[in-house]
Amino acid sequence: MVNPRISLIHPTSNPFSRNAALALAEVDILDEIITTTAYNPHGTVAHYLNLLPTNISNRLSQEAGRRTWITPAGVQMRTHPWRELIRIALIKTGMSKRLGLKQQQLVDWVYAALDNHVAKHHLQDLAAVYAYEDGAANTFQVAKQQGILCLYDLPIPFYRKNQDIQIEEANNFPDLAPVLQAIQEPTWKVERKEQEIQLADHIFVASSFTKKSLLDVGVQPEKISVIPYGSPIEYFQLQPKTDKIFRALFAGRVGPRKGVHYLLKAWQELQLSDAELLLVGINEFPEKWLSQYRDIFRYMPSVPHASLNQYYSNANVLVFPSLLEGFGLVLLEAMACGIPVITTANTAALDIITDGVEGFIVPIRDVEALKEKLEWCYCHPQELVEMGQAARRKAEQLTWGKYRQKLGNRVQEILASC
Repeated sequence: MVNPRISLIHPTSNPFSRNAALALAEVDILDEIITTTAYNPHGTVAHYLNLLPTNISNRLSQEAGRRTWITPAGVQMRTHPWRELIRIALIKTGMSKRLGLKQQQLVDWVYAALDNHVAKHHLQDLAAVYAYEDGAANTFQVAKQQGILCLYDLPIPFYRKNQDIQIEEANNFPDLAPVLQAIQEPTWKVERKEQEIQLADHIFVASSFTKKSLLDVGVQPEKISVIPYGSPIEYFQLQPKTDKIFRALFAGRVGPRKGVHYLLKAWQELQLSDAELLLVGINEFPEKWLSQYRDIFRYMPSVPHASLNQYYSNANVLVFPSLLEGFGLVLLEAMACGIPVITTANTAALDIITDGVEGFIVPIRDVEALKEKLEWCYCHPQELVEMGQAARRKAEQLTWGKYRQKLGNRVQEILASC
């Protein structure tokens, strides 16, 4: 019996898409991966990069490495790179600003273009397509006409939940409204999101919170599968802390959607001695907005992912007070390093931690709750160490291998039922 053929479509390489592809390949149903760029560090491009002068080679290799996607055995990799290369060139040279193009506009252009191309050229003799938010509308429309099953991966809460929460935030903090992206989505993009949900035969999400955002708009529960992402325990390891300062760490995009302004207020009011708040990630607040808190935190802009282990390991607790999150991989990264977490129920917290065991779950926008949990961590160093040990044990249970097994088996079940 010949296994059904599935194509996976995602414009970029990230842990979610790579592991989804591996999941389908491991049950021998993945025919091809369709993306924009896929870098193989052992391939031909890498060989020629190594022939360049060292300083140029290192910079280009680092940039290419962010797009690493090694093809599983027996699977074809189809790349359509030119729009993505134009996007990168426009941003790196500063031309996008001079032309008045926002980064999100360029990303949307790349996603829509790949979706159009797949719909026209990559839907022959398939049993199913596995595609992601903002890159599936046209593909699903044509696939439906050909009797091809449409499998949809929604990595973040459905846009209506995003809009509701961000509109509330804009009302609470009008000065932050310009950087709250969900309230600025163009009509055509919102219509595509609605279309994708309607056309999808089955939807895969990584958290109960994302599932609820779909249930709230009338999607039937049997159409949704919750499969939490995996912990990167292979490359995030326990390391000794190098100082005795109590350190609370935030890692991720430093902006209002992540609730960082509530963390800053909580930390300012606590005034702990011999303690440090460290923010690591790209600053997404309006220009100069963070300066009002400049004396109470240390800031590191975006750092190489490989170096994050040392930042986690030098922290006592990760604080991730996000207003909404499809998952929050930083939670599992910190837990893999033996670091407990303080986060909100609007992440994957309810799926991956037990409140008071591997960390704490607090309501969104609750400065007093953040203060209470931070102060507890500060005053209970030994209990905090034990909580970190529990976090590592939980991370060891939530592996990418388990994610792949669950996803592969669920897709097979869905195919068998059609």
